[in-house]
Amino acid sequence: MSKPLTHPRTFLANAGSRVVSSRRRRLRVGLYLLLAVLAVWVFGCAVSQDYRRPEVVLPEGWNSDLAHADSVANVEWWKQFGDPVLDELIITALAENKDLSIAAARIAEFAGRLQTSRSALFPEVGYGANVSRDQRSQERATPIRRDEERINTNYEATVGVGWELDLWKRIGRANEASRAELLSVVEERQALVLSLVSAVAVSYLNLLSLDRELDITRQTVAYRGEWLQIFEKKDAGGQISGLELAQVRSAYEQAAAKIPRIELRASLAENELSVLLGRNPGPIQRGKALDTLGMLEVPQGIPADVLIRRPDVRQKEQSLIAANARIGEVRARYFPDISLTGLFGFASTQISSWLKDSASLWSVGLGVVGPLFTGGRIKGEVRQAEARQQQMLYDYLKTIQTALREVEDALISVEKLRELLAVQQREIAALEEYAAVARNRYDAGYATSYLEILDADRNLYLAKIEQTQTRKDLFAALVRSYKAMGGGWDTTAGTVEP
Repeated sequence: MSKPLTHPRTFLANAGSRVVSSRRRRLRVGLYLLLAVLAVWVFGCAVSQDYRRPEVVLPEGWNSDLAHADSVANVEWWKQFGDPVLDELIITALAENKDLSIAAARIAEFAGRLQTSRSALFPEVGYGANVSRDQRSQERATPIRRDEERINTNYEATVGVGWELDLWKRIGRANEASRAELLSVVEERQALVLSLVSAVAVSYLNLLSLDRELDITRQTVAYRGEWLQIFEKKDAGGQISGLELAQVRSAYEQAAAKIPRIELRASLAENELSVLLGRNPGPIQRGKALDTLGMLEVPQGIPADVLIRRPDVRQKEQSLIAANARIGEVRARYFPDISLTGLFGFASTQISSWLKDSASLWSVGLGVVGPLFTGGRIKGEVRQAEARQQQMLYDYLKTIQTALREVEDALISVEKLRELLAVQQREIAALEEYAAVARNRYDAGYATSYLEILDADRNLYLAKIEQTQTRKDLFAALVRSYKAMGGGWDTTAGTVEP
């Protein structure tokens, strides 16, 4: 029995209703997909939190109170010494030091690691080609037909594409960690530059100090040698006793014995500085004398938060950033890896039909791979990553505390060594007067023994040696103050932008 005909208006109304219903379904599906993607994105962001710099309480200033207030940023501070030889030594060290060469190679290594890590964000495209020729056996359970060829030749060429969807930000966190690790080794090199320049300056100052001690000792030996000659003549004339001559000769030999000791220390210091310069051990050229060097202006009057830009502090912070990102990378292993794959190519038994449409082949796939049971492996990896992050955090905070101590130590050392140097200058002036009076008394016959002259000479010699060491220590403290504040040159030189 045939169905009754539907009235046209009724048919159009039903059709319109179906169209509207279909559109609503599509809208609902699209909305669900949008919400699903948004939920995945939000959940992926929640796998690990973005890095936030730890709060650090820094003092507003420094405990020492020095007069000058100069910035230490982007200043070649060693040029304030006014010694061209020192300038050349530092340039040589920056160009030839082997530790710096190793650090530059490490930067190149970590730049390569970052490039490798970044590649996972992009689709990977590969190709394949194969030509094979085979012969089938006729003695199998199912023999080949007589009209079939035993020998077959196959030609195949394909292009494949694979792309992992980074929904959980695993790859993104890995890239963030790799970039931070690269910046960490860059800052490590900057810290090495800072230490190298300071070490070269301090070693050179030590050499100049030894040269000054050697000059003072030789002058003392020459002075005592003159007295020895005088007393030998008096002894020959019977004017003095053998005891007095022995006292004078003993004082002379004591001073003369110091010369080879100082020369030995100077030679060892030259060898040490040569290695810093990237050279084989050997002599080092000198420029100005220690007491003619220019005095550095103390980097004072700047806020304590300048320490945040110290290379070693920035290095520790980049290590902390990397450790924080690794937590997110490891946590993402709880969730499945979603990847898209594709393949397109041609396969044929005849090379003449290799590129025909009938020989084409292709495939498209969506792969999901995730863990169900790992026996606590991923949990253990997360705990390891979180523990490393805590280690980096405390290391960062400790580095800042160490930086604060180094600045305070350097500045208070500068202040007190300046005071000590002024006191020693007055002491030397008094001892020189004492030595002159003692000699005049002896020449005038008021002193009955050479012991007064010898006592004045010994005290004056020791005071000059101590003043030389104090001057060297003051210069070294000034160098340490620049090093402690992370200043001294353009700190962006030699860095890379990953």
